[in-house]
Amino acid sequence: MSPLERQPDTLVVNEAAAQTQPDVGRSQRVVLITGPSGAGRSTAIAALEDLGYETIDNLPLSMVPRVLDGPVLEPIALGVDVRNREFSAIRLIELIDRLTREPRIRLEVLYMDARPDVLERRYSETRRRHPLAPDDAPIEGILREVELLEPIRARADILIDSSAMTVHDCRSEIVRIFDLGAVSSLSVSVHSFSYKRGVPRGLDVMFDCRFLSNPHWVAQLRPKDGRDPEVAAYVAADSRFDEFLHHVLALLFFTLPAHVEEGKTHLSVGFGCTGGKHRSVAMTESVVSALAETGWHVSKRHRELERQGAALPQAETGSSA
Repeated sequence: MSPLERQPDTLVVNEAAAQTQPDVGRSQRVVLITGPSGAGRSTAIAALEDLGYETIDNLPLSMVPRVLDGPVLEPIALGVDVRNREFSAIRLIELIDRLTREPRIRLEVLYMDARPDVLERRYSETRRRHPLAPDDAPIEGILREVELLEPIRARADILIDSSAMTVHDCRSEIVRIFDLGAVSSLSVSVHSFSYKRGVPRGLDVMFDCRFLSNPHWVAQLRPKDGRDPEVAAYVAADSRFDEFLHHVLALLFFTLPAHVEEGKTHLSVGFGCTGGKHRSVAMTESVVSALAETGWHVSKRHRELERQGAALPQAETGSSA
């Protein structure tokens, strides 16, 4: 199952007014952070604190409503995991339901995730004991925790899979999503990938580029990637490229405003090809440029290039949304 990965919109808070005026018509932004141990929850909390969020980690679930019972001030980020003495999946879901129904609160559930094999490797590197299996191999606790958290994962508003991320990548993704200075209420992330390595998790829309002319079969282009002008020109020279790009952009420009009206805060779009190096990268670059030029807050990730150390996540921001 691939839950939708969504991102929050911007909330500008006037703290002075919050202290002197009733909070009618205003909402308290609350980010609830959870996920399996070792997936990056602590990194997310630290990044949010640096962004200006008031952060509290492992607050007992029964105390959360009391913390939020007050005037609207700065956004709050609350970390919750299985080490919480009151933790249970049922109680956390009940809390999520309760806060969702509260008109004064705008809740966003952030689920930090990672594959079990990655979590096991991280535990092996740090030599830590898993909280659910202190006397067993870490993988035993990891599998128990993943099963325990599955209902909460399904309820998440935002899912970040840190399996292929460094700590710096993870922090950058948190900043990109939750920065209070974001210019658009909807963020779009565009990904290139190789079908041979599988489809990235969390994609909302996916396009197959394998029908386009493949630069891999041109000797001088093979070592380059889709960001190179020669490769991009070769892909664009395919008689079907312009029409394909036109229809993709028409679909996105038609649906993006509808997603905003629906309250969706993030859309993840993927372009795949055989190796994830040429055609999907060129299409991603073209789509990102077009979206940024028309004012959408858009970021890009070239998964296979990042695996080779050839690219880092980048973001482009337009002038309006």
